[in-house]
Amino acid sequence: MKRTGPRPKKQDRNRFNVSLTDMNKKLPPSRPYRMQARAQSAAATGERILDAAVEVYWENNGDELSLDEVARRAGVTVQTVIRRFGGKQGLFTAAVDRETERVRRERGEAPVGDVPGAVQVLLASYETTGERMLAVLAEEHRMPSTAVILDRGRALHREWCARVFAPALASLPATERKRRLAQLVAVCDVYTWKLLRRDAGLSRRQTELAMVELLTPIAQAS
Repeated sequence: MKRTGPRPKKQDRNRFNVSLTDMNKKLPPSRPYRMQARAQSAAATGERILDAAVEVYWENNGDELSLDEVARRAGVTVQTVIRRFGGKQGLFTAAVDRETERVRRERGEAPVGDVPGAVQVLLASYETTGERMLAVLAEEHRMPSTAVILDRGRALHREWCARVFAPALASLPATERKRRLAQLVAVCDVYTWKLLRRDAGLSRRQTELAMVELLTPIAQAS
C-alpha cells in the first residue's frame, strides 16, 4: 500500500527514539520491590513456623518439639525450619523469645501506681496464659527445658512488679524495699490467681477485687 502524506524526516525519527529511551531510563527499577516482597514473605513464614512450634509444644506438654509436625502445620519443609532456626534448640529459643516479648508488651499496658488498673491488665494475661504457665510449673523438676521458660517468666514478672509499683517502693530503705517487692511479686503470682479463680471459684471480677484488696495495703504503705 502506497504511503500517503509526507515521510518523517530522519532527525524527527531520531528525536522520537531518544525520547523513548529517556522514558525507559526514568522507570524505577523493580529489584527493590522484589527484595521487599521476599523479605515480607520470609518474615511471614518465620511467624507461621513459630506459631506452629508454640502449638506443638503446648499440645505435647513440652515433651517433644517435633520438627516434622511443626513444618507440616506451618506449610513448609523441615529443611526450611532448620535453615531458618538451626534445629530444635534454635526453634525453641526463638519461640520462647517471641512469647516472652508478647507477654511483656501485654503487661506493659499496665499503668504505674494504679493498683486496680494494674490488676486488670495482669488478670487479662492470666486468663489467656495462666493454665499454660501452671502446666509448665508442674513440669519444672521433670523437664530441664522448662527452666528457660520459667526463668524468663520470673524475671519478667519481677520487673513488671518493680515498674508498676515503683511509687510505693521508691522512698523505702533498701532492706524494706526488697521485702515489699517480694510481697508484691507473691501476691501478683499466677498461683494467687489460681487459688482465687480456680480453687475458690471466684468470678473474674471478684478475683480482680480480691487481688486489689490484697495489694492496696502493701502498695500504699510507706
